[in-house]
Amino acid sequence: MSNYFGGRDRPLYRSRKGALFGVCQGLADWSELNVGLIRVAFIISCGLTSSGMLLVYFVLAFLMKPEPVITPSSSEDTEFYNSLSSDRKSALLRLQRKLDSLDRRTRRMENTVTQKEFDWERRFHRS
Repeated sequence: MSNYFGGRDRPLYRSRKGALFGVCQGLADWSELNVGLIRVAFIISCGLTSSGMLLVYFVLAFLMKPEPVITPSSSEDTEFYNSLSSDRKSALLRLQRKLDSLDRRTRRMENTVTQKEFDWERRFHRS
């Protein structure tokens, strides 16, 4: 559901096309606000809080996940990206299990297609 800012439907990421770490651009993309407005608000808040807002900015830059290079097309893709950006080892193990499963399926299909009985069935149904 969309809220006042409009961004709750999509995850919050650091933008890859931002000026410095992509925090302001990521917040702008998420909230559907103009990035200039976010940057001006940040600069004003930096002036009011001296270095406090800079610390918040760098903490956000460290905590926010970078925007995916390719936009995930399904919830499974989003889940995989989130697991990859938080725990690479388990994501790579999951990917390895998936590839092993596909490899086994491909081998079973190759065995079926290369059997002599398959060739006879194919010839029989062709006539």
